[in-house]
Amino acid sequence: MKKLFPALFIFTVFFGYSARAQYTKQILKKTVISHFYTCSLDEMLDTLSMKYKLPIFFEREPIHAMDVNNRFFNESLQNVLKFVCRENALQYWVENDGTIYILQKPDDLPHLKKLKQFRKDMALIKPIILEAPSGPPKHFDFSIVGRVTDQNTGESLPGATVKVRNTNINTLTNISGNFTLLKVPSDTVALEVSFVGYQPDTFRLNSKNIDSALTLSLFPSMNALNEVDINGKKTGVLNTDSKRISVLQLAPSALDKLPNIGERDVMRAFQLMPGVSATNESSSGAYVRGGTPDQNLVMFDGFTVYQVDHLYGFFSAFNSNAVRDVELYKGGFSAKYGGRLSSVTVITGKDGNKNEANIGGDLSLLSTNIYAEMPIGSTSSLLVAARRSYQGPLYDKLFGQFNTSTANSSPPGGGGGRPGGGGRGGFANQVTPASNFYDLNAKYVYTPSKQNSFALSIYNGADNLNNSREMSIPAFSVANGGSDITINDYSRSGNTGGSLKWTSTINHRFFANTVISYSEFFSDRNRGTQGTSVDSGITKSFNNGMLEHNLLRDFSAKSDWELQVTPKAKLLYGGYGSLLHIQYSYTQNDTSKLISQDNRGTIAGGYAELELDPTNKLHVQPGVRETYFSPTGQVYAEPRLSTTYQLTGRFNLKAAVGRFYQFTNQVVREDIVGGDRNFWVLANKSNIPVSRAEHYIFGFNYETKDFLFDVEGYYKNLNGLTQYSIRQQGGTSGGGGPFSASTGTSSTITENFYNGVGYAEGIEFLLQKKAGSYTGWVSYTLGQAKSKFDAFGSDYFSSNQDITHEFKSINMYHLQRWSFSAVFIASTGHPYTAPLGSYTVNTLDGNKTTYLTISGKNGERLPAYHRLDMSATYDILKFDGAKTGSIGLSLFNVYNHVNTWYNEYYIQNNQVITTTVKYLGFTPNITLSLKWK
Repeated sequence: MKKLFPALFIFTVFFGYSARAQYTKQILKKTVISHFYTCSLDEMLDTLSMKYKLPIFFEREPIHAMDVNNRFFNESLQNVLKFVCRENALQYWVENDGTIYILQKPDDLPHLKKLKQFRKDMALIKPIILEAPSGPPKHFDFSIVGRVTDQNTGESLPGATVKVRNTNINTLTNISGNFTLLKVPSDTVALEVSFVGYQPDTFRLNSKNIDSALTLSLFPSMNALNEVDINGKKTGVLNTDSKRISVLQLAPSALDKLPNIGERDVMRAFQLMPGVSATNESSSGAYVRGGTPDQNLVMFDGFTVYQVDHLYGFFSAFNSNAVRDVELYKGGFSAKYGGRLSSVTVITGKDGNKNEANIGGDLSLLSTNIYAEMPIGSTSSLLVAARRSYQGPLYDKLFGQFNTSTANSSPPGGGGGRPGGGGRGGFANQVTPASNFYDLNAKYVYTPSKQNSFALSIYNGADNLNNSREMSIPAFSVANGGSDITINDYSRSGNTGGSLKWTSTINHRFFANTVISYSEFFSDRNRGTQGTSVDSGITKSFNNGMLEHNLLRDFSAKSDWELQVTPKAKLLYGGYGSLLHIQYSYTQNDTSKLISQDNRGTIAGGYAELELDPTNKLHVQPGVRETYFSPTGQVYAEPRLSTTYQLTGRFNLKAAVGRFYQFTNQVVREDIVGGDRNFWVLANKSNIPVSRAEHYIFGFNYETKDFLFDVEGYYKNLNGLTQYSIRQQGGTSGGGGPFSASTGTSSTITENFYNGVGYAEGIEFLLQKKAGSYTGWVSYTLGQAKSKFDAFGSDYFSSNQDITHEFKSINMYHLQRWSFSAVFIASTGHPYTAPLGSYTVNTLDGNKTTYLTISGKNGERLPAYHRLDMSATYDILKFDGAKTGSIGLSLFNVYNHVNTWYNEYYIQNNQVITTTVKYLGFTPNITLSLKWK
């Protein structure tokens, strides 16, 4: 009992402190004040303390000399305290026991370090305190235009919400951050503005500021000293849009709070949401709702990016320091976008700081990243960002998996055997790949007036990969001796892109964006196999290889126009055109060009779309897109329709249908032995059809201040799918054909394009906690993706990207300077096609040809996938409390689960040799981010 009393006392004190602290926080957030104060500040604080039973402590003498003469209208008590403290150069601190300290000299506070780290943050917080209108309204039922910007940098914020307080009049800013509001009731109303990753704010209109374009500036969300009520607005890293169907929004500035392999990754982050597969640990593998990566349109500042990753997919092609805003449309997207079957990702680059010069960067164990931004005069800004990887300890860890991959073999004639069954393992001897990448972003923005803006954006990036390795294969019998194989495998690929954009505000109702762009993608691979083998006691040498080249050039122009017809109707329309040139060649043994394609095509068309709000609860968005494609000489019509209906204040229904065409495809060159390869081709009238998809989407969500529950079901019907293979008969030993390898000297190659159909269907569940110190979400996706090609039989088979079950749990907790996160992912494995065995045929010319017995198309499935990632980030602050960087520790695959990436197969001495390549095991990484002014 003597030990029990102290424990009870401690528990009682702790519980009392916690309850009082919680009470203080709730009062500060939820108490609404509408009052006019004309008194000394200490009298006001005494009144608040007595009325709401709050323990407020301050030095009376200096505070008594401070006067308050303000009217507060429907403002929280927290915002009132912030305002009066800021106006009088004071600081306030809510202690853990709920006590509120208000001090003129923070050095007197025991929690000096905590105050210092937030001092500048508090100074930057713009209070949402509105002065009462100076008089009766003078203007009624008028229109206003404006732009929403970042307060610190002056950059535009696309997709921000602008709402007239206490009305149903609202709109979203366009891609340039501009907005129009028609029939504004009076010049005394208030505008409420919010945007993901920024503090919501409110602005009062008056008879003067409505005459010109408004600039409404928001402050970025910060780890402020005081708990800030975000009024139900989501400010997390990733968010769904409850008003638009199948839309995900990303705040790039908050990506350092998530675990990462290399550095902040704007593409891989989307894989944490439902409907986007996250099981390949690669930025390039964005399998959106059963679609393939090439079915995703990715645009950066208006130009198309055809390769979205670096370094085997461990890095995104997009430098997060050069990215301002990202949105992903998972399906049913607007008629404004086309040319892809599955999804659209719109990435807007930073304009550069228009107020002051900044230099910053990131340093991790894999790469270095530096950027600089500055204003140029009063009308221009410039941003430059560059990255480069280097080979260090983490690099060796990442690619050590290639060294330790286990090779197994099957004996000849083992038609029913599984890869690796009955063979001996452990004889792979591989060298660490020598690889590097770089990319460069530059953007210059010139704004000669409020009505016009010009932006020049340039991107260049490339990868150099050397995956060469050696193998020693032991003897399996007296007749068949061992082999020594050297595989030389060099690849180089990259993107170059640029755009020139003109943004114009023609009048209060009319906006225009015109973009001229160029995009280029190239991919070159040089792969050869050489060595010796012993067959029936005879030692033979072999040396064969292949060269592969793929080049795509895209010249495009597009003009988008927006006309606010009425307060409830907006017309969006525009025109576009592209000149495409695609080359692909496949050369064997440096001499025989087996495949040579050189195709050109023109795409041109237009679109029109209406955004209608016939009632305050219903939003309807019908549209149509018409595209002419020169290789087929046909016009393709793409009708679209999406709608949302607010059943109650918290419950929304949403649906979308539409048709989508794709004219350029990245087909899979199916190669069981050498590994599948992808390359871009242009549709034609003969063997490569134009792909088509129909989307059918329905869902609902229920949203409160703190939580969002979202459900979406989808069905996609797919036509004109293409797969590609080469068939090799004859050739040198170990030839690169998918089904055979021979010891002869002659070979023939045939090209085969297989056409098929397919479908993808599924249902996605998301439960998200969107506010508070602890945020995150759990999601579950049940889906399937099926294909049918006559070449593989009359039945549907699982597509390469078919994932039946996928579960994700994302957890983030913020504590003062610290941010912690834990991410858990689990799913069923990918399907694949495997050789079951091999057999040898003696040809009439005395040579031997080895053939494989193949499983049914994607008849095998990799093991289930799961991993846990964790991270901790600590904000680095200057003496005055301004954030100047962060240091983050990421732990990837914490419990070191071995996930299978893929299998490679080799045929040597009538043996099927299987090499299993694994994903990363437990991998730590440290990233340091700094910013200098």
